[in-house]
Amino acid sequence: PTTGVLYKEDNYIIMTTVDKEKYKCILPLIASGNEEEEKDYKGPTPGELLEPLFKQSSCSYRIESYWTYEVCHGKHIRQYHEEKETGQKINIQEYYLGNMMIKNPLSEPDQEEKENPKESAKEIPTKNIEGQMTPYYPVEMGNGTPCSLRQNLPRSSTVMYICHPEAKHEILSVAEVTTCEYEVVILTPLLCNHPKYRFRASPVNDIFCQSLPGSPLKPQNLEQLEKQQEMMKMPFRRVKEEEMHSTKEEKFSSIHKPVAVGSHQLLTVGTTHISKLTDDQLIKEFLSGSYCFHGGVGWWKYEFCYGKYVHQYHEDKESGKTSVVVGTWSKEEHMEWSRKNAARTYYLREDGTQTVRMVSHFYGNGDVCDLTDKPRQVTVKLKCKESDSPHAVTIYMLEPHSCQYILGVESPVICKILDTADEYGLLSVPS
Repeated sequence: PTTGVLYKEDNYIIMTTVDKEKYKCILPLIASGNEEEEKDYKGPTPGELLEPLFKQSSCSYRIESYWTYEVCHGKHIRQYHEEKETGQKINIQEYYLGNMMIKNPLSEPDQEEKENPKESAKEIPTKNIEGQMTPYYPVEMGNGTPCSLRQNLPRSSTVMYICHPEAKHEILSVAEVTTCEYEVVILTPLLCNHPKYRFRASPVNDIFCQSLPGSPLKPQNLEQLEKQQEMMKMPFRRVKEEEMHSTKEEKFSSIHKPVAVGSHQLLTVGTTHISKLTDDQLIKEFLSGSYCFHGGVGWWKYEFCYGKYVHQYHEDKESGKTSVVVGTWSKEEHMEWSRKNAARTYYLREDGTQTVRMVSHFYGNGDVCDLTDKPRQVTVKLKCKESDSPHAVTIYMLEPHSCQYILGVESPVICKILDTADEYGLLSVPS
């Protein structure tokens, strides 16, 4: 596999709790043979693999709250903000963070690699991305807009290309590492053909456990332990949150570590693959709210637990976890909302049968918004999205109005359950 850790259906162990609950726990296969593959590799250099991107003259964009970043591969990096003034005149504030100074940005490092392959093998740089030391291919860009804080020296950037098999050359991050010197991380599938640049799975791998017939989804003792942890946390939560619905006190991280996912324009590095035999179990756990989807890259990430809540959170080593409740589930509130809004969309198949394409669910009663003084609320749009990876998930958050959000959740897992939607768009385990 080019990413993550592979799970095989016959590599499992049966575990029994003290209450005689039985669980089938699937163990990760620790892939071997990578070193041999790397040694024998005689394919294109990373520069040659990236060449199509530079020849196409394509650009990637990242939109943040104020700035928009534009990376035109092999040409320039621009940071800009557009403002419409009275009379519809557009005022643009912009800086070039780097320009390509040589005609072929990929020629020099490649030449060195071919001449001295032993040295280049040692020198593949890595960057810590979301806890994973990830190899990258650097392209230097200088001669940007002069920087007044550094005696008008030109701004410069290092563009770091990293492998992500499902990416479309997205900008993962832009960081100013020192004054007027920047690091831009780009996710691209082009590098994944080179074994030395493939995503390396963490040495700590998850063990997925599924309940066997007659056993609950989660062991009773674990449920009790989680409730106790929540009771201990409650005195420390903000007063506004304590006044809200009790479902907000749900545990933030579910029993499983979720599949690594992306947002609308960004993708998290690495996808976990689970054996197809776990499909039915995964659907049951997703619909029960015990298996949650996580997404988003950047400052805010999102957690969606079906029929429970939507949380927005930021994790920091120093200050811990900051979280905002965007919306909590109430079946009655959703049904009332559903009566006023078209909750699902159909398309006709060739045989004339109606098939559900998407369902929308309303989650209200979130944390009170400082701007509106009203609780946050979110419409969750569950869409079917086919993918080579059966458990890949894409999550993105939009905010069309202050503290009123739309959360898009797209996955092959959802394809399997959309046809079970009732008149309110509520889903059930396929029969």
